[in-house]
Amino acid sequence: MTPFSYHKPSSVSEAVNLADQASRFIAGGTNLVDLMKENVVSPTRLIDITALALNGIEQTSSGGVMIGALVSNADLAWHPLIEQRYPLLSQAILAGASPQLRNMASTGGNLLQRTRCYYFYDTGTPCNKREPGSGCPARTGLNRIHAILGASDSCVATHPSDMCVALAALDAVVHVEGRAGQRRIPFAEFHRLPGDTPERDNQLSADELITGIELPPPAFETHYRYLKIRDRASYAFALVSVAAALKLDGDVIQDARVALGGVAHKPWRNEAVEATLKGQAVSPALFARAADALLQQATPLKHNAFKVALGKRAIVRALTEAAAGASTCRTAP
Repeated sequence: MTPFSYHKPSSVSEAVNLADQASRFIAGGTNLVDLMKENVVSPTRLIDITALALNGIEQTSSGGVMIGALVSNADLAWHPLIEQRYPLLSQAILAGASPQLRNMASTGGNLLQRTRCYYFYDTGTPCNKREPGSGCPARTGLNRIHAILGASDSCVATHPSDMCVALAALDAVVHVEGRAGQRRIPFAEFHRLPGDTPERDNQLSADELITGIELPPPAFETHYRYLKIRDRASYAFALVSVAAALKLDGDVIQDARVALGGVAHKPWRNEAVEATLKGQAVSPALFARAADALLQQATPLKHNAFKVALGKRAIVRALTEAAAGASTCRTAP
């Protein structure tokens, strides 16, 4: 591990003024410390933000909720406001990691997770995300866990977060602050597709710090489902995951959200497909057509073509269970 200096600022402004390209903010450290141990990243300065006042969960004047960036994943999942008004988010968080990791991991840090691509973590192999221009051996190598949507010649890695898939479905907004001031980033725009610059996971500048995540007023408290398909039931990343949320009038869909995880460099949504569900009566055929449309542009690799069929079945199941109501899909502790 490369030597680094350590700083613990007492304010957001102090933190962002310390930040540069060679530094990293650290809170729970559940991903960053692993990356440093493996020499995947080697910051020369760590900025410990755990003393900042960013650990609240409060209702906003518009009827939504503001979540501080330092709220732990565990506290967020079990908070009464989230359980009652945004149960899709609670369900997604509880599907991820382990209880020990959820106790440590911060909400802001969850958004900044790096990919779990084998080649990214193996510093003995090339990786455009780790070393731009060095190549992407995953395209022709072992690519079972890799992307089938939105990938590029430069990178086929996937984003690993469960929480972020639900946040995408809920139209969250990310609040950040840097030396240039504060800004709000719609969740759909926060993470990036790889393109020719896969080393950039998101839209943050080096000095910008996530301060909170805002949820709009709730609309999907009853008909929701987070479905995660993985190799084993305990502590594994999604091969395919689906955050489905419906607003129903009888059996007619008034609003629909479908976000996918495990299939792209970012949580994947297609609002045009969601729009085709509105005004339609719930039916298996409708959900099957939506699943086909959502994965129509999939471009699987040698070892992950199974994700296309798996993804379609997962979408249909998640929408079906969401339509049936929350009682059919409550997440266990």
